Amino acid sequence: MASTTAAPHAPGAGDTAARTGAAVRQLADPGDARAVWQALGAHGLLRDLGAAELPGLLRVLDTYCPAGVVLSICVQVASALPILGEQAGAGPADEPVRAAYREATAGRAVLALAATDRDGAGSDLMQLGTTVRLDDSSLVIEGGKRWITNACTAAYALVLARHRPQQHFTSFLWVLVPLDAPGVRVSATHGTPLPGAGLGDLYLDDVRLDRSHLVGRPGRGMVTFARHIAMERYAGGVWAAAMCRRVLTDTHRRLAERPLGTGRAWDNPAIRERFARCVVEAWRIEAACDAHRAGSEPLVTSMLLKVAVAQGLDTVLGECAALLGAEAFAEGGLAQLRAAAGMFATAGGATEAMLAGIADHVPGLLEDRPW
Repeated sequence: MASTTAAPHAPGAGDTAARTGAAVRQLADPGDARAVWQALGAHGLLRDLGAAELPGLLRVLDTYCPAGVVLSICVQVASALPILGEQAGAGPADEPVRAAYREATAGRAVLALAATDRDGAGSDLMQLGTTVRLDDSSLVIEGGKRWITNACTAAYALVLARHRPQQHFTSFLWVLVPLDAPGVRVSATHGTPLPGAGLGDLYLDDVRLDRSHLVGRPGRGMVTFARHIAMERYAGGVWAAAMCRRVLTDTHRRLAERPLGTGRAWDNPAIRERFARCVVEAWRIEAACDAHRAGSEPLVTSMLLKVAVAQGLDTVLGECAALLGAEAFAEGGLAQLRAAAGMFATAGGATEAMLAGIADHVPGLLEDRPW
């Protein structure tokens, strides 16, 4: 996509991309999410990933793996692993947390972030109904989580739960739940356009664990989540940027090769204009990624990025599918990819919730910029 700016890059992106390529190219089936996770862990790619490394990792995964598999990695490396890693060296009382982090980063155990609750809307976590009862040595967790990525493939779930009834951000905590613990049941979600994501629901019925399965201090769960959701949205942004670049490059090639009248489809002014509008949308996503990385208010810029991705990616995939015509509906074609990419409008916060949050920050966003 030579007519746009470069995709988001950083000093660590090139090295990460090369190592990711080496990890996934050796796989017999890049659609096997567990195998991809294991390969990434074996190549040291699941530890200390930040904004510098995520573009290289996700760009290569988007090239080789189905969207569901990329989703299974994206959420965990941007949110679950960093949250777990913050507590992994806290001390001997946290040995279950430390052991799970070692297993996950080595690729030997898949991790699932379980925030979306069965008792409330996904974007309204203050209403979640999953609860934890604490005493000096143990905890009991009750409730359920839905639409959880990796629910069907994970060894551990990082569960956001309520330990106090008050509607306040200090009423939440994280619990590391082994998915083979008594009282845990997993139900697969069928019929989604995201094979490989391991989507499912978790049912937690009187799950009793040692208190050492707490991840961080009680009362810090929502604060920690808010701090890391901005990175998850950034990861989604750089993945969407990579997807746009890949799809636009392939669509341009096909249009340049396809006969139309006495020339090629790419010679048609209407087609060129429609395609150029897609390039603008892709550029907008990439610019939003850059602005988020450079911004001083990550939660606000992540909301702007999230909306830009949800709207721009759907435009790019929809227009390219229309320009390709019937071939977009072939197995693995753009029509299926567009359906899968619809999750960008909901995962990490619904577009409408993002717009409401953006409206709360309008005065600051409309201040003069020093350009």
